[in-house]
Amino acid sequence: MAGETIIAVVGNLTADPELRSTKNGRSVAGFTIASTPRTFDRQSNQWTDGDALFLRCTVWGDLAEHCANSLAKGMRVIAQGRLTQHSWEDEQHQRRTSMELQVDEIGPSLRYATAQVAKAQRGTAGAYGNPASMPAGYTGGATASLPPSDPWGSASGSSSSFGDFGKPESEPDF
Repeated sequence: MAGETIIAVVGNLTADPELRSTKNGRSVAGFTIASTPRTFDRQSNQWTDGDALFLRCTVWGDLAEHCANSLAKGMRVIAQGRLTQHSWEDEQHQRRTSMELQVDEIGPSLRYATAQVAKAQRGTAGAYGNPASMPAGYTGGATASLPPSDPWGSASGSSSSFGDFGKPESEPDF
């Protein structure tokens, strides 16, 4: 939507993501990212931590399930999404406001860690993973005959889901 505040946050999960389901069966997960700025103090010749930002995050649908299955307390993550603000009146009739990140993309930070990536399998992914729903003549992106070691869904030497239009013969496949 236009006018939304999009931000990216790098920090550590304070707890494992909590996966729940709505009444309609839609998955939702919540977690908190702690992001602490560090600066180098030249006088003391040491790093000092600033005030930590604890940002509550919410993810929906398949992303919520992927977070619950992949992320754990203490992991350093990079999250991008829409910053939202909620206001309410507490029991003492004081006006309260909180900020929350509606996460659109999230992944582990690879600065101090490694990760093994595996493509998620879905039965209702349309042309991106369900060969039965592909249009006639569609050749790219089919996952049925791909080796399990290929996390991105395209084997070396096969055409991509974007086609090979205008690709020179001498250009290598990536």
